[in-house]
Amino acid sequence: MAIQSYRPQLAEGCRRFGVVLAHILYDVKTLHSDRMPTEGPVIVVSNHVGFLDGPLVFIFTPRPLRFLVKRTYFASLWGFFLRITGQIPIDQNSADREALAAARQTLTAGGGLGIFPEGTRGSGAVQTAQQGAAFLAQATGARIVPVAVLGTKGKGGRDSWPKLRAPVRVVIGEPFALPKHRGVPGRERLRLSTEELRSRLASHVDQATHETGLTLPVGTPE
Repeated sequence: MAIQSYRPQLAEGCRRFGVVLAHILYDVKTLHSDRMPTEGPVIVVSNHVGFLDGPLVFIFTPRPLRFLVKRTYFASLWGFFLRITGQIPIDQNSADREALAAARQTLTAGGGLGIFPEGTRGSGAVQTAQQGAAFLAQATGARIVPVAVLGTKGKGGRDSWPKLRAPVRVVIGEPFALPKHRGVPGRERLRLSTEELRSRLASHVDQATHETGLTLPVGTPE
């Protein structure tokens, strides 16, 4: 599947429509938008609990983002919207060089990239993290911005959605740069950076639950 060229005006139009629709359906609030850097490359990393996480971070983060999205989603009903907003399909079961090249190009141009480092929906507590976000941060010097998304899963099964007008919060954290770990071999450096990213995102999610009063779902399958 060829990666779609990014069309900022079209993506922005979809974001604006999404904001209106989300406010009709849910009680959505974005907290600490001022923490988001206004320029320079950033990688937004978020916890992942419900299907709505991706759309909500996309439309409510105060900077345009291109997300790395599972390639299989592009074959679903949502594939049309993913393509027209310039999202990047990635095969998570291999070193997808095409996807990583598109992600690096976005960052080297000073843009924003969105990644769910847990790799799939789970408890949202960020107990594990894949290495892609840390790898791209090391390669480009992009700052990391942690985001906690709360309230996006219903009380049913893994694919359940929250009830209409339920409270949903998108909480933006303080940006940070990963340590250089100079003199450390490459693989170990990547492992250390991934753990640093995981730990800081997990801490931000925990702080966000206390700040908002919204908790992570119990018993969500990893």
